Amino acid sequence: MGRIHSRLLAALALATMACPVAAQEAQPCDLCFGGQIRQGEIPLRIEIVSGIDFSRLALTGDQDGSAALDPQTGHRQTDRGLIDLGGMAFQGRAKVSGEAMRQVRIELPQRVTLYSPLGGQVELSDFVTDIPLIAALDASGRLEFRFGARLQTVGAMGGTFRGRIPIRIDYN
Repeated sequence: MGRIHSRLLAALALATMACPVAAQEAQPCDLCFGGQIRQGEIPLRIEIVSGIDFSRLALTGDQDGSAALDPQTGHRQTDRGLIDLGGMAFQGRAKVSGEAMRQVRIELPQRVTLYSPLGGQVELSDFVTDIPLIAALDASGRLEFRFGARLQTVGAMGGTFRGRIPIRIDYN
């Protein structure tokens, strides 16, 4: 399986930022899909409960590797070039709130680049969620969902990587 490099992808955490409450005269959140709000309509809000955390992974050689995180179980699966060193991996969790019983559209990006303080990069892609096919807020005006992604190393460089996942939301 190749020798393990001392460069670890330790404590890989994704620092996501919650979408702030929309004030009446404030600009829409950059992370939220800023569709037009009708008179009397409750603005949508998103709160990131926890970001994606792949925990501890190690490169097995000088080549890049990848790992995937399941949104329902939080199970981490490594592929070519990476091995799992244990630790708790966590899928991302978010809460959406707005007008009760309304259908919503939630969009995650195709790709996000994360950076380490030493200049390393990894990419998150293939985002998956546990959102039902027709997503709607419940009678309380809430919807919770979990999300996962595929991590791909870039340049076989280790480190602690951080970034933001822009999640867009809007009423259907």
